[in-house]
Amino acid sequence: MDAEFQSWIQSFTTLWAALSQFLTTLTYPSRLAQIGVVVVVVAFAWLLGKRSARRMDGWMRELEGRPKWQLRTLVVLRRRLPLIWMVALLWVAVAVFAALYQFPSRRYLIVLAATIATAWLGIRLAAQLVRNRFLRQVVIWGLSAWATLYYLGFLDETVAFLDGLAIEFGEFRLSLLGIIKALIVTGVLLTMARIVSTSSAVRIRKNEDISPTMRELSVKVMQVVLYGAAFFIGLKAVGFDLTGLAVLSGAIGVGLGFGLQKVVSNLVSGVIILLDKSIKPGDVISLGETFGWIEALGARYVSVVTRDGKEYLIPNEDLITGQVVNWSHSNEFVRVDLFFGCAYMDDPHLVRKVAVEAAYKVDRVLRSHPAVCHITGFGDSSVDYILRFWIRDPVEGLTNVKGNVYLSLWDAFRENNISIPFPQREVRVLNEKLAIQTE
Repeated sequence: MDAEFQSWIQSFTTLWAALSQFLTTLTYPSRLAQIGVVVVVVAFAWLLGKRSARRMDGWMRELEGRPKWQLRTLVVLRRRLPLIWMVALLWVAVAVFAALYQFPSRRYLIVLAATIATAWLGIRLAAQLVRNRFLRQVVIWGLSAWATLYYLGFLDETVAFLDGLAIEFGEFRLSLLGIIKALIVTGVLLTMARIVSTSSAVRIRKNEDISPTMRELSVKVMQVVLYGAAFFIGLKAVGFDLTGLAVLSGAIGVGLGFGLQKVVSNLVSGVIILLDKSIKPGDVISLGETFGWIEALGARYVSVVTRDGKEYLIPNEDLITGQVVNWSHSNEFVRVDLFFGCAYMDDPHLVRKVAVEAAYKVDRVLRSHPAVCHITGFGDSSVDYILRFWIRDPVEGLTNVKGNVYLSLWDAFRENNISIPFPQREVRVLNEKLAIQTE
């Protein structure tokens, strides 16, 4: 422990000596002039950035119909306008000093500031690929600090200093340098995994040779593998021993297995749904009182959108254990049944013929599948019928097509003088004299 502490003290002394020597060189008259130029450029770039940002805001408000990625790019550039102006003005100053002075030392600090500012700008623009805000900030500040130290020449001394700030648990050693490396490397790897998974998912979902359920399963498996590999490779790359982590994760997994039974059940049910192809995106299903089409298959739930725009998130376990009506499981054809009644005085043969012809007049009713009409019983006020016809687009709704067929039946019955009866009651007074006396 004493030897390690002495090594850390030596690293700190070396870093402080290098920093002191660099600060001493800044007191030279030629260097002071360059520092003044850099300060003026930074202040002028800040003013230009604020002024140009207001103009850019007004211009962006007038944009309509542009893709989202273009608008995001403009927003990112708008936030970096002061830094963009600083980079441009610093390189202009470098060109002016190169024309005025032949010796590189006369423009050394300006070139150094321009190089570091350019690195900062590139890092901030590239870091927008990291979606997670915390990881993005870690990547920005970590890489910016690394670039600054690299160009100033303090990288080796700083690395040795940060590596000396460590704690030990037996054979396990955790340093501040290792934590910073782990965050940066893991952030970069997760970003690369997201880019690869997003682009691959788009291609997989567009592949018509693969069934929809297998597309979703392939995408989910690919995402789990890529993100898991990025996380563990990031830890391994900075020297973490994954053996202890595996033992710890096994113990945690046993404990979580009892507390998260429902979550695990939904995850397993989601995999089963994808494998057995019982439902897939676009299918029309009925589950209890919920009727709609599958919008998306998630790891924990299935998104079902109804005709009135409501989106139900149904747990995967309910789809496995409950009774689900899939209107388009094996094919898209759906039979619809309508019930109606006609008067006893109407010819039932004519009623059946007119009802079938009326159904065929509706656009969504298929002529390739036979429509039939049968008598189902003799009611109190009418002869009861059932009309059966087929459609192939249940996702467009069932109530609307039923309503259209009912309207067609109404028009057809009026044209053929077929009546639709309603209940009628006849009241007879058996003892007329008693009724008069009561009144």
